[in-house]
Amino acid sequence: MNSPDTHLEIIHEDPDFVVVNKQSGMLSVPGRGPEKTDSVATRVKRLYPGCIEQPAVHRLDMDTSGLQLLALNADAHRTLSRQFEQRKTSKRYIALLDGILEANAGTIELPFRLDVDNRPIQIYDEVHGKIGITHWEKIGIENGRTRISFVPITGRTHQLRVHSAHPKGLGIPIVGDTFYGDGKKSGELRLHATELGFEHPRTGETLRFESSPGW
Repeated sequence: MNSPDTHLEIIHEDPDFVVVNKQSGMLSVPGRGPEKTDSVATRVKRLYPGCIEQPAVHRLDMDTSGLQLLALNADAHRTLSRQFEQRKTSKRYIALLDGILEANAGTIELPFRLDVDNRPIQIYDEVHGKIGITHWEKIGIENGRTRISFVPITGRTHQLRVHSAHPKGLGIPIVGDTFYGDGKKSGELRLHATELGFEHPRTGETLRFESSPGW
């Protein structure tokens, strides 16, 4: 059943856009099929009459929580989307890895692509894969798990999840990852978009927002 709920945690509200704190297990945009219509984008459209049909400027994986930006009009969407395409935005994520990471900081550059026979899984491929680049820094160890900060330079699908789990990356999956780790159900992934920075689409002012993961 589709939920008519319009509840969203709005971090910032502007005539041109909104910044939402997305919960884990919720779609950023509608999926295929009537059971997947509920999403951040559809709830924003209910909350803001006159909002454009496709407000999401960028997406977070369903199981990733944290800051998501949505435009309320076409001009704002065009301007903000261009910032993401040109890598003029700043993003930082917090994750819990399911094990102890010995190193303290580094950069991962790993080529990967979609596994066309097992969507949406991404697989390492030195020949046909596209490079994903992520800077990372260890924050600390908590009960046998590693809290880590990720700054993605590229924005590939499942990039941080693949970079965490793959042996040529960190070799330790993110806690609760149902695709690349031992996660059992959706909504338990410990990956949170904690910082988001961009320029206001109308004024050019530099804006920066933060959200704590709560775990």
